[in-house]
Amino acid sequence: MNQLQRRLGTGHAIVIGLASMMGAGVFFVWAPAADVAGSALLVGLLIAAAVASLNALSSAQLAMVYPVSGGTYAYGRATIGPWWGFAAGWLFLCGKTASAGAIALIAGSYLWPEHARTVAVGAVVVFAVLNASGIRSTARVSTVIVTITLTGLAVLIGTALGQGAAAQPFTLDFEAGWYGILQSAGLMFFAFAGYARMATLGEEVRDPRHTLPRAIIIALAIALVVYACVGWVSLVGLGEQRLAASASPLTELVSGGWDPVVRVLAALACLGSLMGILAGLSRTSLAMARNRDLPGALAHVSPRTNAPIVAEVTVALLAVAGILFLDPTRLVSFSSCAVLIYYAIAHLSAFRQTDVERWLPRIVQVVGVLGCVLLAFTLPWQAILGAAAMLALGFAARAVTLRRARTR
Repeated sequence: MNQLQRRLGTGHAIVIGLASMMGAGVFFVWAPAADVAGSALLVGLLIAAAVASLNALSSAQLAMVYPVSGGTYAYGRATIGPWWGFAAGWLFLCGKTASAGAIALIAGSYLWPEHARTVAVGAVVVFAVLNASGIRSTARVSTVIVTITLTGLAVLIGTALGQGAAAQPFTLDFEAGWYGILQSAGLMFFAFAGYARMATLGEEVRDPRHTLPRAIIIALAIALVVYACVGWVSLVGLGEQRLAASASPLTELVSGGWDPVVRVLAALACLGSLMGILAGLSRTSLAMARNRDLPGALAHVSPRTNAPIVAEVTVALLAVAGILFLDPTRLVSFSSCAVLIYYAIAHLSAFRQTDVERWLPRIVQVVGVLGCVLLAFTLPWQAILGAAAMLALGFAARAVTLRRARTR
């Protein structure tokens, strides 16, 4: 089958995007952000939200014209050339595979801290199987997870406020300086990047030219409101020093035996995010394999479920490798760096669209590129070096493949 069946409506697409965003970030990212920016992490949150919003707008504009699997990989190939498209797709695969490993580990640390890696591996296997059974299964499970997560977060925030979290004295200070603030924004961008999953599902939604832009913008708007509420309550309720040292801010916000509830809720949210990430990774792998930028076997689609089953299995194996051998904090930094460059390429792609294809002024893309690059280069140097090394490795592999193809 040349194309995946287009099945999902706007509601299902929004749910998959929310499941990808309402994950590890909302339970994990506040502590490292507070560590580098103090109370000014709220400013970093606004910067991350602004960059994410610009990225979402450019992605929506591109999705209207190129409603195919692959997201920015497909957009880059169509507008600025195959090498740019490859760079976007390769960085997405590397960054989000790292993200999948980190999120699975965070879920495992909440559910069973002593055996976090074992739980994480099991979660990847289970959700890869669910994704391989078809996009409808992904949407159904995502709907349940998103509903429980949003309801649980609302209850926790309400309980924290009822117990006097907002009554604590709070002062916004800028002692960390702009570098610390921008670094916190780069870290928190990890929490917003889930809307990319919707763009990668272009061939599996009904009327993608209208469905995808609406779904991307609505899902991001909901996520922004939720993150703003959680971030503010966490900061004013715990204070910047306690928040920076906290392994589970939402658990410390409420008293009265809420710890098991928060742990289950956090794990569930992480697993929903993991499912969306694995789905997006397999669809990007599918698109790249169709163009021979990855091995052709990854383009195989199951005739029964219409899912890219070989890509699902391959992505799951790579995520398991990350779980077994890498640290989640470093995985988050590397993922943020790789995905920020991915979105910079998305902006360049949208910038190259013709006047007939666009509905945004080009200044949106100019500011978007600058924002992505700025945040990427404020992240730890290990993350920047790792992203550069992986991109160089990908370019080298593609060059060898092309050279062999010419000599045949």
